[in-house]
Amino acid sequence: MARSHVLDEIRRLDPEKDHQRIVLLSCRVDFPFDTTRALELALFRTFGVPSISALLDRTGEFQLRAQKRYDDTDIIVSTLFELGYDSEAGKAALRRMNQLHGRFSIANDDLLYVLSTFIYEPIRWNARFGWRPLCEQERLGLFYFWREVGRRMNIKELPVDFQAFEQFSLEYERKHYRFTQTNKRVGRATSNMFAGWFPRLLRPVVHRAISALLDDRMIEAFGFRPPSRVMRFLVVRALQGRAYLLRRLPRRKQPLLRTQMRQRSYPGGYRVEQLGPLP
Repeated sequence: MARSHVLDEIRRLDPEKDHQRIVLLSCRVDFPFDTTRALELALFRTFGVPSISALLDRTGEFQLRAQKRYDDTDIIVSTLFELGYDSEAGKAALRRMNQLHGRFSIANDDLLYVLSTFIYEPIRWNARFGWRPLCEQERLGLFYFWREVGRRMNIKELPVDFQAFEQFSLEYERKHYRFTQTNKRVGRATSNMFAGWFPRLLRPVVHRAISALLDDRMIEAFGFRPPSRVMRFLVVRALQGRAYLLRRLPRRKQPLLRTQMRQRSYPGGYRVEQLGPLP
């Protein structure tokens, strides 16, 4: 296995005090692709909660501007990951996010749940498809990072430890996951957006591949057609095969920064005031 250039540093860091450095190294040096895919799945996961999907459905953003909604979220998360939540850009991104959330009446538990998916979905993805396992500092670093973001979002009753937050997240899903038409509309619009990144001929396969990554509870909550066992096997094996190859390739030494990438919705650049639903 090719040696990680950053793992030794991560293991020397304190996950509570140094979580911003840990997140940058882990999510942007060793696992840039995996983190992006896992956070896409995390957001997808939240749409199986009727109170969340109903709000998103009412805004019409996913039906009309799903790509912009995706890009706006990506910009905010990437700014926090790469520049830090206390940087000028990070403060501006958080301020804009709080302004957008303030337009709506959102239950505190819904905000807590969405935040929890940003911690635990990357950990679950890594356990299935990572080219190396996350160390304890990385897992706890994600927890402490997003807990600090949650504080700056004025989310109340943030769990004080990793296990408690995970238990809250799992229990929340058991209580709230169920099928609704708004789940299906928002989920389908998001799936269509992902499929739209590929040539038209491949889009039906992309839809089936997305379903193959969802667990049974998510598929039921969205009302999606369950994937065949063959499709699920092929998708899982393809991602596991990718991890196998990555273990043997030279390691990335510099962060892959999404804040420096061109966004589909903002080919000429953006201002933070442009993020969020259009007036």
